[in-house]
Amino acid sequence: MDFAPLFSGSSGNATYVRIQDTRLLVDAGVSGARIAAELKKLDVAPDMLDALLVTHEHADHIAGIGVLSRRYHLPVYATQGTWEAMAGKVGAIDPANRRVIPAGQDFYLNQVEVTPFPIPHDAAEPVGYAFAAQGIKVAVATDLGHLSDSWMDPLEGCDLLLLESNHDVEMLKAGRYPYELKRRILGRKGHLSNEDAARAAQELAARGVKRILLGHLSRENNFPELAYRTVAQCLEQAGTWVSALEVARRDCLTGVYHLASGEI
Repeated sequence: MDFAPLFSGSSGNATYVRIQDTRLLVDAGVSGARIAAELKKLDVAPDMLDALLVTHEHADHIAGIGVLSRRYHLPVYATQGTWEAMAGKVGAIDPANRRVIPAGQDFYLNQVEVTPFPIPHDAAEPVGYAFAAQGIKVAVATDLGHLSDSWMDPLEGCDLLLLESNHDVEMLKAGRYPYELKRRILGRKGHLSNEDAARAAQELAARGVKRILLGHLSRENNFPELAYRTVAQCLEQAGTWVSALEVARRDCLTGVYHLASGEI
């Protein structure tokens, strides 16, 4: 299994997952051209993708969905609420490529078990995704307003998790965002702070999560070093460990994580 964050930040998100011959893209929150350029670094062309999976309808997750689906005839998977909220934002999608999925109900894409789990975010029917095959499990969990078993339970035992660490609370409060936006981000359907991510990482490590990539960092209200230090210190103080803790890059490919059963 290969796991590769192409973009992870408030300005755009896309994550590539390959399991044997199945190639998936979770979100496409930048232009199709930029996504194609990052995929090329992996020797992957967009027409090699088997599916696009959408977490929710906000622009930093769907900006390239319509173009990629139309140009390469790719099926798009999203909840009913997300489909309704995306209407008019992504352009026409061929009905043959529309796939409606229920949140919380597993399904299969070839040999890959896909779990779309509900997340607490201010969107119509948002989900994160966990992928399992051949004894390996990875997941994308961002845009999380608060800690909840509803999204932590499906992540138990993940070999690799992309986890939101969006902002530093004090930077956000002192920053130039308007009051209503600050309130939204800090709300229970907003985004996880570094401190929230630290508490989540501690809990998830205790539930068997082995590697954590911190992602969806705000350009305005966070620094990669700050997010990393906040989470690492919390894990150390609690005596809880993961085998690797890293920070995903906002604007380009972070790297490729190769996972094999029995090697984690």
